[in-house]
Amino acid sequence: MDAKELRDKTPDQLREELVKLKKESFNLRFQQATGQLENPAKIRAARRDAARVKTILNEKAAAAAGEN
Repeated sequence: MDAKELRDKTPDQLREELVKLKKESFNLRFQQATGQLENPAKIRAARRDAARVKTILNEKAAAAAGEN
C-alpha cells in the first residue's frame, strides 16, 4: 500500500483501513505466539501500513484545522 492511494481516500475510509490493519496485526502476533506464522515480515509491513494511515489522517486533520 502506498501513500498516494491512501491520500485519495476519505477520513472515514482511512479509519476503516486502520481498524482492518490493527486486526491483521493482532492476528499476525497471535500466529507468531502460537508458532504458526510463516512470514514474519508481514508483521512489520502491517505496522508500517498502519503508521502510514495514521500519518495521512493527521495530515488531513491538520489541513482541515488550517482551513477554518
